[in-house]
Amino acid sequence: MMNYPEPIFLPETTSTNTYLAGLCDRAPQPELTCVYTSYQTSGRGQRGNSWESEPGANLLFSFVTYPTCLEAGRQFLLSQITALALANVLSAYTEDIRIKWPNDIYWKDKKICGTLIENDLTGTNISRSISGTGVNLNQRQFLSDAPNPVSLTQITGQTYSPAEILRQIMQHIAGYYRLLQDGHTDEIAGHYKQRLYRKEGFHPYRDQEGSFLARILDIEPSGRLVLEDANGKCRKYLFKEVVFEL
Repeated sequence: MMNYPEPIFLPETTSTNTYLAGLCDRAPQPELTCVYTSYQTSGRGQRGNSWESEPGANLLFSFVTYPTCLEAGRQFLLSQITALALANVLSAYTEDIRIKWPNDIYWKDKKICGTLIENDLTGTNISRSISGTGVNLNQRQFLSDAPNPVSLTQITGQTYSPAEILRQIMQHIAGYYRLLQDGHTDEIAGHYKQRLYRKEGFHPYRDQEGSFLARILDIEPSGRLVLEDANGKCRKYLFKEVVFEL
């Protein structure tokens, strides 16, 4: 398994992704350099959303890789690596942890983790990737209008050490990243599909044409979601093109 540098703790920062990007811009940082904090003043989520986190309650972290041999069209593998690491670790503490395509982590029908990945390209390959994740660990109440947040402490009644959970996550990330470097991409994709939220049965979705029932057929290497609706029609979606109705 790959080694990784000791994570850098920040008592407070605007966003761990922003801080780490600035660190890397000033001087090259070792692969899997990680920063984490107790509080983000400007935490960011997908689609320009903010990430609600009570100060000191949760785990907010980012790490950097330099997957220079990975073409931009295969960048979804980086999402899979982070999602698998999170799902593996959280599954040690509770059942019903799943990966909601593309990279949210769900407990039952509630969101416990969100990830934002920002890639830099050189030509057609990825020169640098910064992955930032918020893990709801110890927060007991959520006040924002986010529809379905949950924390590990709400699920189990226990409290957790962010530093210890991060150590476990980074160990898994390092292991999956080694698989990627060694070319075992089919293994990563296979593990990801086994962990999928709604991987069996028909469920409600919504696209620009309206709501429909469908089941997951596949996830393409590009990350495109392949659904089959109740009429047997195959529907394919890139990120943001379809909504999971809860």
